[in-house]
Amino acid sequence: MTILAFETSCDETSVAVVRDGRVLSSAVSSQVKLHAEYGGVVPELAAREHLKNLLPAARTALSEAGIGRADPALRDQDAQQRVPTDLELDAIAATQGPGLPTALLVGFKAAQAVAFALRKPFVGIHHHEAHLYSPWIASNGGALAANFAAFQPNVSLIVSGGHTLLVRVESELNHRVLGSTVDDAAGECFDKTGKMMGLEYPAGPEIDRLSEQGNPKAYDFPRPLLHDASDDFSFSGLKTSVRYFLRDNPKLLDDPQRVRDLCASIQAAIVEVLVIKTIRAAKRNNVRCVTASGGVTCNRALRRDLETACKRDGFTLRLAEKSLCTDNAAMIGILAERKLLYKLPATDLDAEIQPGWVLA
Repeated sequence: MTILAFETSCDETSVAVVRDGRVLSSAVSSQVKLHAEYGGVVPELAAREHLKNLLPAARTALSEAGIGRADPALRDQDAQQRVPTDLELDAIAATQGPGLPTALLVGFKAAQAVAFALRKPFVGIHHHEAHLYSPWIASNGGALAANFAAFQPNVSLIVSGGHTLLVRVESELNHRVLGSTVDDAAGECFDKTGKMMGLEYPAGPEIDRLSEQGNPKAYDFPRPLLHDASDDFSFSGLKTSVRYFLRDNPKLLDDPQRVRDLCASIQAAIVEVLVIKTIRAAKRNNVRCVTASGGVTCNRALRRDLETACKRDGFTLRLAEKSLCTDNAAMIGILAERKLLYKLPATDLDAEIQPGWVLA
């Protein structure tokens, strides 16, 4: 089975081709530099960039996957142009939600149009559900891990700029959300506290970089909901604490080492909450495997501390490869393929996006 997948839920335009659990190609066009000027994603600009980048990304993905034939009529204009035949693709997939409405529309409607034109099944995919499968995908073209089923049930942490979730995956395509974000997500806390310090957008990777030379115990910030019995997350209070700290210590930002210490202290607070609550949920659910995915999973301290905690407590850990942590169409295609293999119904071609779609 060969799937052409589209992902445009936020600020990355991605098209991928997946076949039999393998990622044949994955083209991603980032908009980070565009939105850096504004300190965050501007939905209208994101949608315009998706419109500009989607076709080139699709051409790249199809060409790298060896799908399609050169169109003689376009050969002089673009030798790389490839047009898929109706026999080469088995289905089309796209992110249906959650995400920015204007951004989602671009990829979702494009995918529906391709499916209609080629008379192929169309599958709308929940972005967060796709993240559940990304730790089992090899970005270098490797197949979905053959032992995937052997590590179910598992507890999965999905942590990004917009959401922080703990999910129990009972079996393939069967999951239950244990806890979620009640206000600010972990990634949002990274970016907003970084913005308070004057760091460039997105601040999360910059905090990660500066923290490597900082003292994580230099400043004591709160660990929201750390001792709460639920599996929910809240990072609004931490963000507010940093704001007041900077208000009371304005000269701190003039000292590069104190800035590094501040970054390390903020990161330590966020990571400790994520790790402790994840491990606690895994123990309570009596699983033997923990997975983590989403953009914040690129953070080096989180990856290290999760690995240490899992090794200490006897859990198998699967971390999504960094190239598959951020928004990507490869995970969209993989999940669509699994749904079709399990004979789940395709999505109607007149279906609409679901910007606020909540993972159940």
